[in-house]
Amino acid sequence: MTSKPNIVLIVADNLGWGELGCYGGGKLIRGAATPRIDALARSGMRLLNYNVESDCVPTRGALMTGRHPIRTGAFQSIPPGLPQGLTRAERTLAEVASDAGYATAHYGKWHLGDVPGRYPSDRGFDEWYGIPRTTDETQFTTSIGFDPAVAEIPYIMAGKRGEPSINVKVYDLAARRTIDEELVEKSKDFMRRNVRESKPFFLYLPLVHLHFPTLPHEDFDGASGMGEFADSLAEMDFRVGQIIDEIDALGLSEETLVIFCSDNGPEFRPPYRGTAGPWSGTYHTAMEGSLRVPFIARWPGRIPVDVNNQIVHVVDLMPTIAELIGGRLRDDCPIDGVSQLDFLTGRKPVSNREGFLFFIKDELRAVKWRDWKLHYVWEPYVNAGAKKLETPYLFHLIQDPKEETDILVRNTWVLGPMMKLVKAFKDSVKAFPNTPPGEPD
Repeated sequence: MTSKPNIVLIVADNLGWGELGCYGGGKLIRGAATPRIDALARSGMRLLNYNVESDCVPTRGALMTGRHPIRTGAFQSIPPGLPQGLTRAERTLAEVASDAGYATAHYGKWHLGDVPGRYPSDRGFDEWYGIPRTTDETQFTTSIGFDPAVAEIPYIMAGKRGEPSINVKVYDLAARRTIDEELVEKSKDFMRRNVRESKPFFLYLPLVHLHFPTLPHEDFDGASGMGEFADSLAEMDFRVGQIIDEIDALGLSEETLVIFCSDNGPEFRPPYRGTAGPWSGTYHTAMEGSLRVPFIARWPGRIPVDVNNQIVHVVDLMPTIAELIGGRLRDDCPIDGVSQLDFLTGRKPVSNREGFLFFIKDELRAVKWRDWKLHYVWEPYVNAGAKKLETPYLFHLIQDPKEETDILVRNTWVLGPMMKLVKAFKDSVKAFPNTPPGEPD
């Protein structure tokens, strides 16, 4: 028994809102059942309106800092060998947890820095194993004309606090199929070690599924009869179940907050297309299918069993967890997240936020406030050609969840509170200038 709750944060990669059974997907709709994650949802709080950033890097940066990526400069994926990630000035969730007395581990996809000084073990994690960038790179070594003299060979890496991170093995298509199994086994070992030492832990497990190429472990290959994507969905569900089983077997259920969520909307590349369920669009757009992703939180006796449509944003995770563990946030710059601890634990019936701004890279694309959505740029699906709008489009997301009918002309009153959000953000940028991408430490 520890005096502080353990934190287990599992983040799926490119998991759309409509994939899981508990979000309307599952076997009949997506070809594979998700019984373990569905059971997790039945034992905790399932959010229908949890929002993220446009893709992998910005969401992970927002999660780690509680700040929108436009502020940190971590707002796009960069090829290996070029400046990327969070500067050392940013304070990460792992640093907050470590300073609060937690053992910290990262197993999975980082994507917030791939040079010494910016690896997970340099940014608050006691240990890490996984990939510094992304899974696209598994295709490199078998691509036509691949030249390692001009493009870096991708590696699975590992590191410990105070030591250099090292290459473990090439991250190729074969390693793609087995990496999530490895991540889960290392996560289980980390939890066991800290139980023996009676130390609270923060486990960050950013899985690789369902990012393309969406290739399952051999144990799941062909299992669904519906192709590699469905097989991988089944594997992802199984891996989450393994983590839950280990927590329960260690007797940690009532002292462990488990969060399962996704980093962005569904995969859009054939043959690995995902779905956002009732929402339009995929990641890399400002549509609801990009913003809304699954979010489930379980903490028996502390988080009620519930389903709700209250707005929560990925930047809220940092201050929420910090409040829970007694962690310290930065006080020298704006923190965009708000603590949702009283909401998640049922002490307050509504979220602590009403809206947020949505950027893609450094361009303001949309504002979301209550049940309303205002688009400044129209891109209904990825690579459709972003169209800057002279007059914004306004949608009511309850009456029009697919964002099909602009009703601004009859509801211009909504511009008032939305413009106040925009002004407040612009004023904060004047006082605390944004960090440009590629900024050195």
